[in-house]
Amino acid sequence: MKTMKGPAIFLAQFAGDKAPFNSLKAMAEWAASLGYKGVQIPSWDGRLFDLEKAASSKTYCSEVAGICHDAGVEITELSTHLQGQLIAVHPAFDAAFDAFAPKKLHGNPKARQKWAVDQMKKAAKASRNLGLDASVSFTGALAWPFLYPWPPRSPGLIETAFDELAKRWKPILDAYDKVGVDVGYELHPGEDVMDGVTFEMFLERLDNHPRCQINYDPSHFVLQQLDYVEFIDFYHERICAFHVKDAEFNPTGKQGVYSGFQSWVKRAGRFRSLGDGQVDFGAVFSKLAEYDYDSWAVLEWECALKHPEQGAAEGAPFIAAHIIRVTEHAFDDFAGGTMDVKANKKALGI
Repeated sequence: MKTMKGPAIFLAQFAGDKAPFNSLKAMAEWAASLGYKGVQIPSWDGRLFDLEKAASSKTYCSEVAGICHDAGVEITELSTHLQGQLIAVHPAFDAAFDAFAPKKLHGNPKARQKWAVDQMKKAAKASRNLGLDASVSFTGALAWPFLYPWPPRSPGLIETAFDELAKRWKPILDAYDKVGVDVGYELHPGEDVMDGVTFEMFLERLDNHPRCQINYDPSHFVLQQLDYVEFIDFYHERICAFHVKDAEFNPTGKQGVYSGFQSWVKRAGRFRSLGDGQVDFGAVFSKLAEYDYDSWAVLEWECALKHPEQGAAEGAPFIAAHIIRVTEHAFDDFAGGTMDVKANKKALGI
């Protein structure tokens, strides 16, 4: 059996223009001071990381790894959530998602997608240059506006969307395969790949591509009312990364899963800091330990109420307390003995 690594923290939600959140060195030192052992780096944030340079320079990657090592943390994965989102964008969301790309690409969806593909492939090279075996991302979405089948969807509409999604991702995944890096997709509302069924639809069209993996995050499943523990039973072989994030779902007589277009504070389903929501992390960590998950447990902080710095401070000890140091032997080994075939047959009366 294997023990997972952690605690670690995803830096994206904490990065800013003021110290200590405006440089990788300062953020790594801040994370280490809170008890984190790893950091997940948002590859799009130039204040922390230069993806272009990382894809082409092993020297730069050694410097980045050295900065983290000197601070007392390791790099867990590179995140390409924003670039992955732009691999597939329905026209209804063009204006909103332009913000994820350079200004010169705004209003030009084809150029934006081409840029995103290039970014993803550079992230594959950068991950390998950093000695990482996995990354985390989004799939993007073409079918999301048609989630609820009213008016009735045209026959073949969803199938066509998933065919196209797989077509766009196949060459990217091949590039990751070439350098030996997995892509762990975060199954997330707003992406076409949001749950187990849609992941299977995507994976089937990719011919079970070995680099098509999962960044497991139970919080999104709470908001969908999906059994997030049994999910691990179904897909543990594809889980390569783990976002530790809490959430709660409190339906009322006025709102449920869709939450009536309310702000995050007023939604029936909302993200919370670790321990403040409804995720049964004891069950989650136990189930992952059962299946020998040995990669990182990474805090992704998103809370509608709590200050991020309080959430970060509380996150490290919370994760550390839940990581199970797996046993090397069964608890009743002391009462066992060596196998005796004759004695076993005698005990069975045969």
